[in-house]
Amino acid sequence: MRTRIKICGITRIDDGIAAACAGADAIGVVLWRGTPRQVDVDRAREIAMAMPPFVKVVGLFVDPTADEVAAALERIPLDALQFHGSEPPDFCRRFGRPYLKAIAVKPDVDLLEYAARYDDAAGLLFDAFADGDLPGGTGTSFDWTRLSGDVRRRVGRPIVLSGGLDPDNVEQAIRAVKPWGVDVSSGVEARDADGRTRRGVKDAVRIAAFMQGVRNADGGSTG
Repeated sequence: MRTRIKICGITRIDDGIAAACAGADAIGVVLWRGTPRQVDVDRAREIAMAMPPFVKVVGLFVDPTADEVAAALERIPLDALQFHGSEPPDFCRRFGRPYLKAIAVKPDVDLLEYAARYDDAAGLLFDAFADGDLPGGTGTSFDWTRLSGDVRRRVGRPIVLSGGLDPDNVEQAIRAVKPWGVDVSSGVEARDADGRTRRGVKDAVRIAAFMQGVRNADGGSTG
């Protein structure tokens, strides 16, 4: 089975189209105000409406109120929700959409215990944790051995790997973890003259290179 790909932190229509044309299965729009990758509801709707058929649109939230999620769903044709905060299971499941729950891979977190609370999630997204940084899109990775074969079998939900993935390491990451899908944001963003990431601005060349790394890991499959 091929690895599914989500390009997150889309802030521009052209970037969403570039991701879709490169073969992404989904794009993510961030509806949390605490990041430069945030888009308002109107921009998120424009991006979602511009996507071609069969490309899913995922709305990302961090500890939102129920009213904030409901208001977004009224305006944006979201296929799924992604929660990156401390949202309890009953909150995540109340909106009638498939949801992904992000799990920050911290040294003191029992991944199996945490995952068991979200047994109806469409998938569990394992992400790096950087103290004092954003709850996602930090450009840092975690120790992939935390997702050992035994842990993966016992999680019981599709695993999405995130955190520090880029065109140079995604093939290695997939071979090590064998996730159902991968989620990338900073790893496919444009760089300025100093090599710093331009948060919220994607690079079509890096997206294409990332896609190729995934296909290499999958044995060259594009289907």
